[in-house]
Amino acid sequence: MGDVLSTHLDDARRQHIAEKTGKILTEFLRFYEDQYGVALFNSVRHEIEGTGAPQSQLLWRKVPLDERIIFSGNLFQYQEDNKKWRNRFSLVPHNYGLVLYENKVAYERQVPPRAIINSAGYKILTSVDQYLELVSNSLPGITSKSGSTPILKCPTQFPLILWHPSARHYYFCMMTETEQDKWQAVLQDCIRHCNNGIPEASKVEGPAFTDAIRMYRQSKELYGTWEMLCGNEVQILSNLVMEELGPELKSELAPRLKGKPQERQRQWIQISDAVYRMVYEQAKARFEAVLAKLQLARPAMEATIRTDMDQIITSKEHLASKIRAFILPKAEVCVRNHVQPYIPSILEALMVPTSQGFTEVRDVFFKEVTDMNLNIINEGGADKLGEYMEKLSQLAYHPLKMQSCYEKMEPLRLDGLQQRFDVSSTSVFKQRAQIHMREQMDNAVYTFESLLYQELGKGPSREELCKATQRILERVLKKYDYDSSSVRKRFFREALLQITIPFLLKKLAPTCKSELPRFQELIFEDFARFILVENTYEEVVLQTVMKDILQAVKEAAVQRKHNLYRDSMVMHNSDPNLHLLAEGAPIDWSEEYSGSGGDGGSPGAPEAATFSEKRRRAKQVVSVVQDEEAELPFEASSELLSPASPDSVTELRGLLARELREENPLSAGPLLNGAPSSESPQPVAASEASSPPASPLWQLPPGKAADLEPPKPSDQETGEQVSSPGDRPPIHTTTEDSAGVQTEF
Repeated sequence: MGDVLSTHLDDARRQHIAEKTGKILTEFLRFYEDQYGVALFNSVRHEIEGTGAPQSQLLWRKVPLDERIIFSGNLFQYQEDNKKWRNRFSLVPHNYGLVLYENKVAYERQVPPRAIINSAGYKILTSVDQYLELVSNSLPGITSKSGSTPILKCPTQFPLILWHPSARHYYFCMMTETEQDKWQAVLQDCIRHCNNGIPEASKVEGPAFTDAIRMYRQSKELYGTWEMLCGNEVQILSNLVMEELGPELKSELAPRLKGKPQERQRQWIQISDAVYRMVYEQAKARFEAVLAKLQLARPAMEATIRTDMDQIITSKEHLASKIRAFILPKAEVCVRNHVQPYIPSILEALMVPTSQGFTEVRDVFFKEVTDMNLNIINEGGADKLGEYMEKLSQLAYHPLKMQSCYEKMEPLRLDGLQQRFDVSSTSVFKQRAQIHMREQMDNAVYTFESLLYQELGKGPSREELCKATQRILERVLKKYDYDSSSVRKRFFREALLQITIPFLLKKLAPTCKSELPRFQELIFEDFARFILVENTYEEVVLQTVMKDILQAVKEAAVQRKHNLYRDSMVMHNSDPNLHLLAEGAPIDWSEEYSGSGGDGGSPGAPEAATFSEKRRRAKQVVSVVQDEEAELPFEASSELLSPASPDSVTELRGLLARELREENPLSAGPLLNGAPSSESPQPVAASEASSPPASPLWQLPPGKAADLEPPKPSDQETGEQVSSPGDRPPIHTTTEDSAGVQTEF
């Protein structure tokens, strides 16, 4: 590998790459600095004016579930340096960075991991043929001869390959299809959460960055969705640079690669990864420097905004009126002829899989609580409650149990519309809906936890606890139905905007964009950092299509399509005091209801040892641990053992659930909209329940959006630094080079 890089990435080439990268970054960061002032103004305006959006019916966790291991187990990884497959102990912590250890003993002894993989921007491939096709397409003109040795051989029929268009690829395999399915669900969960890398709590830096990305790409005549808008800011910025730099390097270096086709493909993967790392480090330094400068200037900018807020708003409205008068006739014609006829089709395509996914979330939650309730009756009442509730509290983070919900989004297609509206991929909509599903599941679970914990303070008997659990379940399901309706309607609006607005901007650009500079003189110089002509122009375009989008979603709700509530519907008993329950300390079910508190025990050392053990080992949501000594068949004669499934009790619990439904058919299924007839929603004028905004999707400008909601806490770190379980020191995101040296990335 070293020879390949030194040959094709000599000092002159590296200097050229650094200069090209610096030029792209400089151009982008000008957009970012411009958008930072606009985003700061929007944030302060929203804070001052507010929107009066009501709270959601469900509670949300103010303290995220940290120190949880989402998944752990053994898998085989291909080592590119020695071309061997090695058994690795792997785990996924709460921030969804896949951590690879030499073995489980190394993990227990706190030996540094071999690698930590941030999977933002990666795709999961389940066959070598898929991978070889992508590799061949990434380097046109180099095709392997029939019967020649492929670039990768997998010793089993169950590979999992992490593919990235620019960065290093990772190769894994399993011994059974069951294990492949489980690890695929886990890794897809990692990708989903790492892709969602810009913190939603960031109300200035996040919107400024995503708007700057959009503005920069539009300046290059690139409209529509961008598949590589995934990861944290530095990763997205690296993808942006590689989008321009990659093709240039490929055209220059591909003819110079030597060897057989497979060897040239391998060389290109190594070169691309090395360049990506160079770009990443340069982008990280430049972005952090500019961000620090902006944050230093923020107090003075914010003071100006607060002092001159009324004047800035007046100036912006005057500018918007002039732009509106100029573009409105053209925009309305464009909307009427090219957008309006297709909105119902796009909406229907989005609604079917999304609503099915949220219905599955409801069903999974109902089944898990019902099973728990039955098990409490049969296995000792409150003595087992802590164990069951500890598992239930982690339901939203269980990749296998949530997989049936996420799978509902996979059929999403915009047949015939993707090409028309320049939608490169529907993955951004799938992943955003899946993130919403996870959030709503966790909100439902947390609300159930809080209400049940309150009920336990009354000291109920086993029978009373069972009845209370069922009553709380019905109460939470009704709240879930309302919140999920609000979340879905907002998701549909944002998705429709993200599909149609770039299309409109592209259509209007030839006749409108060249005229925009003349509106600059309408902005006072003192306010030029907070009002941009381009942003105001986009807001005016948004308003021209927003009416049709709102009407389409409203009609779907009025027709009761897919269990959507009408905008005029609110919960009759909205529990105004419920949110007070979220103000308390997080509930530790294993501590308070472990079932072992009455046994006594000797004080001192044993108790200290127990505490130390709890600190050393993080709580696991689900674990799949294979035989540590297992080896691949062609490396040793020992037979590789097939791991036991961690969900072996599922069938038994299903039988118990069916038994309960037979005994109590009224509670076995949801009524219309999931709400008991005695507590049906009553028509009252109000807006929708709250939920955090979707960062990657189009947002309504402050003052225009009637449903901007307070943010929810986010634990979706993207691997820049990994908080390790227990007493472990922080783990920095690293990858492993061919010499086994850790390289921070």
